[in-house]
Amino acid sequence: MNVFSYLKQKQPIVYDVFSKAIKQGKLAHAYLLIGETGTPLKQVGEFLAKTILCDSPDPFADEQCETCRRISQGDYPDYRFYDGSQGTIKKEEVQTLIHYFEQTPLEKKGIMVYLIHCVEGMTPEAENSLLKFLEEPNPSAYAILTTRNEAKVLPTIVSRCQSLHLHLVPRDEVLSDCKKAGVLEADAELLSLVVNDLDSIQETAGSKTYQNAKDAFEQIGNALCNGVPEARFTAENGALSLLSDRNSLQFFFEMMTFLFQDVVSASFHAPLRLPSYAKMTKKILEKTQDPKKTLLSIMKLRQEVNTNINGGLLVLHMLHQMKEE
Repeated sequence: MNVFSYLKQKQPIVYDVFSKAIKQGKLAHAYLLIGETGTPLKQVGEFLAKTILCDSPDPFADEQCETCRRISQGDYPDYRFYDGSQGTIKKEEVQTLIHYFEQTPLEKKGIMVYLIHCVEGMTPEAENSLLKFLEEPNPSAYAILTTRNEAKVLPTIVSRCQSLHLHLVPRDEVLSDCKKAGVLEADAELLSLVVNDLDSIQETAGSKTYQNAKDAFEQIGNALCNGVPEARFTAENGALSLLSDRNSLQFFFEMMTFLFQDVVSASFHAPLRLPSYAKMTKKILEKTQDPKKTLLSIMKLRQEVNTNINGGLLVLHMLHQMKEE
């Protein structure tokens, strides 16, 4: 995504604060990026890291210089990235980071930057180790931390950082941007509930993972219009093969959650968030006795996607619960 345009157009406060700090040479040694699910925290965090290290910032990273390219390729030794969204960050990893950042920078620029995405994914021991380093930072080292839940971050870590908030762009505005860019309405409606900017929606909509999940969702959703037995038959005879990885399965359960949220809304004659699937929603409502109960079942199963449970069994279990309800 074009992070520069995103910050300038959608996040003017973050843009102004960071650009002034760069121009005036008054960067804080630690920043905490805070944003709800959907905001591009990881992309913005990396862009700010590039800005600090860029060979020719104006005032933000040009993303064309050798340093920016090397960071993108994971080939810049004075930049380190840890991702708490993909697994727990342990104390040993933080101690390794601290040991490295206490050394002299390897590059001529003499500046080191580390990015910890979703810092709430750290163990308490790892957080305490990081806190000690933040309290006595290496003068040549800068930290960029991100979180989707500030309440889960140690207050003492928050107090050692300058907080920058990424605010959700209104969904109507995102949908309008998608329409102007020619994004399919169904894709725009589904993805604007997951990500919050046009570039990320376009990138995700073109991925095979998303398209497989969407195909499985539409096949099973259309079959549900005729009852759970047909949906189970559809799942077992092709749809499940589209959900061969965790990411596609996660997308699928998110889509099913959004669909049944609309089914609940339709039961109260409330507006739908997925108008492209209005006919499907209406037919499923006619077949569902208790849409709220079904929605809760789907949401509980969605939480199990990242466990070691077989994805196909999760989908079949979802359909079994629908039949029981």
